[in-house]
Parts: sequence; structure tokens; C-alpha cells
Amino acid sequence: MQHSAHRRSRFRALVAAACTAVLGAGLLAGAGTATATDASATRTAAASARVAAGSKVLGYFTEWGTYDRKYLVKNIETSGSAAKLTHINYAFGNVTGGKCAMGDAYAATDRTHTAAESVDGVADTWDQPLRGNFQQLRELKKKHPGLKVLWSFGGWTWSGGFGEAARNPAAFARSCYDLVENSRWADVFDGIDIDWEYPNTCGATCDTSGRAAFKNLMQALRARFGTGNLVTAAITADATAGGKIDAADYAGAAQYVDWYNPMTYDYFGAWDATGPTAPHSPLISYSGIPKADTHTSATIAKLKGLGIPASKLLLGLGFYGRGWTGVTRSAPGGTATGPAAGTYEQGIEDYKVLRTKCPVTGTVGGTAYAKCGNDWWSYDTPATVARKMAYKNQQGLGGTFFWELSGDTAGGELIKAID
Repeated sequence: MQHSAHRRSRFRALVAAACTAVLGAGLLAGAGTATATDASATRTAAASARVAAGSKVLGYFTEWGTYDRKYLVKNIETSGSAAKLTHINYAFGNVTGGKCAMGDAYAATDRTHTAAESVDGVADTWDQPLRGNFQQLRELKKKHPGLKVLWSFGGWTWSGGFGEAARNPAAFARSCYDLVENSRWADVFDGIDIDWEYPNTCGATCDTSGRAAFKNLMQALRARFGTGNLVTAAITADATAGGKIDAADYAGAAQYVDWYNPMTYDYFGAWDATGPTAPHSPLISYSGIPKADTHTSATIAKLKGLGIPASKLLLGLGFYGRGWTGVTRSAPGGTATGPAAGTYEQGIEDYKVLRTKCPVTGTVGGTAYAKCGNDWWSYDTPATVARKMAYKNQQGLGGTFFWELSGDTAGGELIKAID
């Protein structure tokens, strides 16, 4: 969302054979839902197998979620999500003064967790070397040795600093490495993720650093972090002609990343206050879609068409919905008077709330929508996630990622639909 949201050779032949078999079966035919073995004795082996088979499962954990949302690292464990995840993106570090910087140091390294709040059931002490989310992630990784954590920098709010960073990529990369690999928490992180919204075009601010800036930045990060660390990036899903994908050299930068997270959500929303209503994360096009090439399959097709390997593309899911109010029409394409009310922000609401507050009334374009009273929402459900998984497998994609963990139910209803 607008973040306000492997390559082991001995498995390659198996992956290629599996992809060929699924491709021959057609777009969504014959795909089922696999159940991972989560027993502690086999968890690490199972996680390794999932990664090798191109089934990474990556969830964002937000630094600020420990405040109003009261979503702690412990909830990743108690929801069952930790047993499904292969990777976590910790969001977000800041980008300022041409450097990587801490976002909220209190939440990250200083907040004291009680025994009830802690992953391991032991309270923090005032004099321990590290507290906060970082210490809790360390405890989570002890329980799940195969789990990898990346520190994600930027996001919608903090992407304005990338333009300055791009003027001296080597210095930026050095600052990021020094921060991520700080001796107090170096064991917590397995790499870095860059969430630049958006290179050489506009997001919350407009960037004019040039088409090559993103490639140069990722090249510098790979050079500094080496092959022993993960280097990834969240990228735009705008597949329209002359759109955001065309603004930067994502194909040229692909050689430097382990994978991309194309943000295949937020295609439509109540920033268009009067509508037309449309699902924010359609998998495929549908009759009446407000804008052509504004759906997941168009994004993936465009990125693959640029020569980016399918194995370096993860399918993006939103664990939230977007909605309008003042809507009279049940089907998509209706008019509205503005954004629907949300718990934290107008026009957006967590899946865990919407599933009962405004239950699904229909599906379109491979995702779901709901009309309740004057409100109209779109969001994914376990059933539509399963369909997207069939597409992911058919396309041979590297796995799945989602924004973000706190949007799911306490029992991890959505993440458990990911295979």
C-alpha cells in the first residue's frame, strides 16, 4: 500500500518442472492449497523448502503498530503467523540527509516489554543491552531459526529523502550498512529492503533524480551488503503506458536484488472521493474497470516483459480494505460522496474488522467487495487469496508478501490461506 505500505541451484530443476506442469494446466486450473508442517522439529526444514520452491511468505511488521494498534512482535507468534512466515520486513527506517536513519528509536530499541508482552514470556530489565521491537524480533527468531528479518527503509512518508541519497549512492549504502549491522542488533537483521515511492516520479513528493537513480542505488547497496545479505525493494505496480514502472530502470536494477515486492494493491481508492467504486486489489481486469492495465496481472506481465525473472517477483496482498460512503449501487462502478469511516484513517480498514463489520457481498476481478448500508468496501478473503495463490503458482513467482501483519485476525485467517 502507500506505506503511510535463494537461488539454490539444486532446486532449480524442480522449480522449473513444477512451473511447467502448472503452466500447462492453464491460468488457475488445478491449483490447490498446501498445508505447511509447523511442528517445531521440522519447522526450519519446512521453511527452507518453501523458500527454495519459490514460495516465500513475507509480511510487513510496522514499527508504530505497537502503539494504537497494540500489535506486538508477540502477536506474530500467538496468531500462528510466525510458523507460516519465511521473512519479515520491519517498517520503516527513515531516509534523511542522504543516509539511512532510525525511525522511532524508542519503539525499536528502548521500549520495555512486560513478561505478558514478550515473545519468550520474560520481562525486559532496565539494564539489558537491547529492548524494544528489535529484542522481541531476536526472541522470535530463536523460536523460528529459519525466519529472516529485513529492515525496510522509506515508505510513503519517508521516501522524500531518496533523491538526496541517490546523489551519492555509495555513501548512502555505507550509512545503511553501518546502521543495519550495528553490533547491538546485527543478529536481528538478514538484509535491507528499499521502499522508494517513487523513483523519478511522484509519490507524496516528486522525485527528479533520473531514470538511472534507482539502479545506481541498488547497485551500491548490493556492493556494500555483499552476497551474504538480502537486498530487496518494494516497487510500484503502475503498469500503465508511461506510468511509474516506466519512470525507473527496474529491469536494470533487478540483477542487484534478491527479489522485488510489486505493490499490487491500492490501484483504486477513495482519494477519488466520488468514485467510481472499484476493488483496490484486482487480480485481473473486468468489464467496467475504471482504468486499463490497473490490476495485478497487468503489473506482473509488464515486469516479466521487461526481462525481470518471475522468481524475483513476489505477489502482493493487502490485509486491509479500501472503501467509500454515500454509495447506492452494490456492484462496482457506483458513485460516492467520500471515503468510508475507518478506525485509524478514512477510507481504509483492517480485514479483521471488515470481515464482520461489512461482510462480502460479491466478487469481481479475482477479489471481493462488500456493500453495507451506504458504505462500499473491497478486500481480499481467504477464498480470494487462494485464487491469487493459484495465479502466483501458475506464473512461477517467487512467493507472496503482504501489508501488514496487524490487519489479520488474531488467529491468522488470511496468512493461513497463503501457500
